[in-house]
Amino acid sequence: MVAARRVLIPLAVAFAILVPAAQAVFGLGLSAAEFAQDGNGTLRAAGYAFSIWSVIYAGLVAYAVWQALPRNRDDAALAAIAGPSIVAILGCGLWIIASALDLKWGSVGVIVVSAVALTAGLWRTAPGVAGWKDRLFVWWPLSLLAGWLTIAAAINILTVLTAVGALKGIETAAAFVGVGVVTGVALAVLRTGRFPVYGAPIAWGLVAVWVAETAGKPDVAAAALGAAVVVGAYAVWQGWRGAR
Repeated sequence: MVAARRVLIPLAVAFAILVPAAQAVFGLGLSAAEFAQDGNGTLRAAGYAFSIWSVIYAGLVAYAVWQALPRNRDDAALAAIAGPSIVAILGCGLWIIASALDLKWGSVGVIVVSAVALTAGLWRTAPGVAGWKDRLFVWWPLSLLAGWLTIAAAINILTVLTAVGALKGIETAAAFVGVGVVTGVALAVLRTGRFPVYGAPIAWGLVAVWVAETAGKPDVAAAALGAAVVVGAYAVWQGWRGAR
């Protein structure tokens, strides 16, 4: 199992990075922006928000290398988080494939499974106290991915529901529900106090929603900004408590 984990995680990370790279180079299928175009009338995030992937990918590469080092061969926490992390990391590449093929409900299934698997895995296994190297190379990268998948899943679901016409006439109400659900999930997860970095990408994404929706839906934008402040402040507070 240890040998499998040390090989499968790097392969999953390579898959997650190479799939979008290949799509961009060869123009395969729909881009993420094109996929969302016919369903972005309910809740959107400003395009700059997706630059967070550069940080996430760098963190996943560091995680893949760190967990494979001989010194971490018998680390029980790494063994426990390996399965959920592989599911979520593979999901990053599979979502690109699903969206490129315009498989709307397929994209929802992939991102929801990825978000739930990794968040639940972190909930069960993330240690309350860890060395700074373990935090930097394992728990922070995986927490960033889990947090981003959480808010991305909510936006993805609303995008698909809008595209298939299920939210006609209730777009604003659905947008408020989306912001509320993301905020509630974030606060519930952060309450464990074991991986406060989870809140950073969610706050980042909510600020991007505020930027994108200020002109068209100022009330939704205001709710997103308020939620970003609450989630960000709670994450900082939990991080400060953990540091003490």
